[in-house]
Amino acid sequence: MPHKDPVNWQPISEMPLIASMIDGALEDTREHMETLTKARTRPHVLDDATIDRTERVHTEQLEFVDIYAQQISRWRTERLSADQTRELDRMEAQNGHLRAVTADVLALASELRKGTIERVLAMSDVELGLHALLTNQPSGRR
Repeated sequence: MPHKDPVNWQPISEMPLIASMIDGALEDTREHMETLTKARTRPHVLDDATIDRTERVHTEQLEFVDIYAQQISRWRTERLSADQTRELDRMEAQNGHLRAVTADVLALASELRKGTIERVLAMSDVELGLHALLTNQPSGRR
């Protein structure tokens, strides 16, 4: 976890590396959000372990978002070229998007946890029937 280890602040020459980390994380998180969104109508296809991992990874990612923001802020105190300033502006915007999408993933994971296969299997037949009727969704159990 990043908060336990000291942060190794990077020189401005490492801006492309940090930019690629932010961009890659944003792309991956958007893809994960798309996958989880597809499961919204069928949360029973997920298990608790998958949701646990999603929450763990994305909670840690939020810590990295904070570190990226601090790194960008540190670089802004240096004498920058116009290109570097533009790239920091872009990185800052991307990092803001990353924060928002990561928060969305965590919220959706919390919602999906209520309908994982473990939750469905733990229901009695009466609970399962009521759930299917009230949510107008298939129960997931056959």
